[in-house]
Amino acid sequence: MSVFTAAADQSVCRDNSGALPVLGRDVTVPLVTGGEVTYAALDYAASAPALQRVWDDVAAYAPYYGSVHRGAGYLSQLSTDLFENARGAVADFLGCRADDQVVFTRSTTDSLNLLARVLPADCQVFVFETEHHASLLPWQDAKVTYLNAPRTPRQAVETLERALADRDPHGPALVCVTGASNVTGELWPVRELAAAAHAHGARIVIDAAQLAPHHPVDIRDLDVDWVAFSGHKLYAPFGSGVLAGRADWLRTAEPYLAGGGASRKVTRRADGGVAVEWHESAARHEAGSPNVIGAYSIASACRALTEAGWDGLVAREQHLIAQVRAGLAEVPQVKVLSLFGDDAPRVGVISFVVEGWNSSHFAAALSAEYGIGVRDGLFCAHPLVRTLLGSDPQTQGECGAPEAAPGEKSLNAIRVSFGAGTPDEHVERFVRAVKELVTVGAKWTYRTQEGRCVPAA
Repeated sequence: MSVFTAAADQSVCRDNSGALPVLGRDVTVPLVTGGEVTYAALDYAASAPALQRVWDDVAAYAPYYGSVHRGAGYLSQLSTDLFENARGAVADFLGCRADDQVVFTRSTTDSLNLLARVLPADCQVFVFETEHHASLLPWQDAKVTYLNAPRTPRQAVETLERALADRDPHGPALVCVTGASNVTGELWPVRELAAAAHAHGARIVIDAAQLAPHHPVDIRDLDVDWVAFSGHKLYAPFGSGVLAGRADWLRTAEPYLAGGGASRKVTRRADGGVAVEWHESAARHEAGSPNVIGAYSIASACRALTEAGWDGLVAREQHLIAQVRAGLAEVPQVKVLSLFGDDAPRVGVISFVVEGWNSSHFAAALSAEYGIGVRDGLFCAHPLVRTLLGSDPQTQGECGAPEAAPGEKSLNAIRVSFGAGTPDEHVERFVRAVKELVTVGAKWTYRTQEGRCVPAA
């Protein structure tokens, strides 16, 4: 199609373990005990490394960079074509309906805040306390009903049905729910929740930040109204996201941001003011010069995952999940956090606590002594983690580690997460390291510095 699409035409390669090539796979990091080791990136739930294929596509396009929708020059026209084709690629990836809109945003958080801004007057919002803050908090200007954490998928559907049936008045309503938990990795019954929402005259948006990188997401098959996700969790660089779905609320609301690109026509009024005619397309909510590279990188990731084949990607990830869960099950001091139980389907996100260990201390030791990067804290899902830990819901906490020294009790957990770019060796090293830390202990001493546990000098 164009001179820079050669990288996109290449087939998706895998390494010897079946993992997709990602940036940083050969990075080495120093160990406090001496020497270096290849870094094991096991924090995919926060940000997945960019696929090498995506990076190559972006690098091929970079010399042809131009501002979209605004220029007659070749590079501007080429960039505009690429930007709009990216929108189409995302629509295909999500199985969008013919009249759906794909709006490019900065992230899942930005997408859901955009949706919160376009809600009809008197719209009621229903959201489970188990949500990531990106989908828990944007609805502050609406009438919000927060639903208690369910303990089974069936209970989730029943809880929602009761709440929707009891709402008064029966005006517009929106249900917001995760597709896969960023804490437990468990898949939520999206199709059943969508059916319950629609049966009661409500719409539903899915926070697919943790679902889209691990499973196919089809708007029509799931029968949801909107899907939101982030590029940086879908193996693309930072700074881009998507809100895709029904266009009517988006078309009738005031633009999310006012400015160039969102406006179709601006004129002076007789009274000296300014009259604006806004676009009705996705551009209505994309004011300013858009993140062309971000949109293109998301589209590239969508194509790469589709071409790699979901069946193989899911099967390999389930194998890694089984390895991690089996390894942790061999350590009695480890408690894996779960809402729906051991048999619940899940993606490669597992959170746990270790008896006798401060979670920040344990995560610091994994990094400093084994070169393994995991996450510790409340994972920007404070109510859910506190529910799973059985702690006081009023206890203060941060997304990172609280002020707790090694050995002291902490109100946070450890999260290991992985995906299409994770080599087998990273998972095997993690399991060995957990067992060694629990049975032998840390080889180094650690101290608390600005709320984090770090190796002592």
